[in-house]
Amino acid sequence: MQKSSIRRSALTVAAVSVAAMVMTGCQPGDTPADGGGTPSRTPTATASPTSSASSPTSPVSSASSGSSGSSGSTGTAAKACTPGALKASAYQAADRPAGTGTGAAIVRFTNTGGTSCVLQGHPTVAGAANGSPELNVPLTVTPVGPASPVKLAPGAQAWLKLTFVQVQGEGDGYCESGSAPVLYPTMVVGLPHSGAHQVGLDDGQFAECDGTLTATAVSAAKPS
Repeated sequence: MQKSSIRRSALTVAAVSVAAMVMTGCQPGDTPADGGGTPSRTPTATASPTSSASSPTSPVSSASSGSSGSSGSTGTAAKACTPGALKASAYQAADRPAGTGTGAAIVRFTNTGGTSCVLQGHPTVAGAANGSPELNVPLTVTPVGPASPVKLAPGAQAWLKLTFVQVQGEGDGYCESGSAPVLYPTMVVGLPHSGAHQVGLDDGQFAECDGTLTATAVSAAKPS
């Protein structure tokens, strides 16, 4: 009798244990993460959407050097040479039309100022009768070649060339057109924004025909 009672007690305890395991949902060997509660899930990180608009790019500014010329650019535009900053002189050109007159002359400009300045353009030319500028006789100038700015550092030089209708013959000479040759002791040469400058030849006077001539623009290259 005693042994039957013991077996019934053991079976009762086992049945109660199985029922308890079924009710809690636990399996043998499970260990609750937080002492018996349901394990929490770690949320999955979601990548934020990337904007399809690209960030604006800053424009790259190119600073213009302002002026080109014989001495290159310095990043600052030089102003036109003032009349007072220039010394002008003239001499007879080596390359000139055949004849006995002046034929052609080179006019030289020197920057005597303390800062760089710019010369540009074709000249105006007038004969100074008796060497007096107030008695100027404007001559007809035909420009030849392109005109580019020439930047002159202090002490630098630029040139232009005047080519006249040549006087022919000996003595007082003659003009092929039939007009009389004209002599001018000096001439007045002007440049845009840089004033008018009276020049005389190193040796002799300006002898020309017809009151017309051709002129190059001022240049950093010395003409012949």
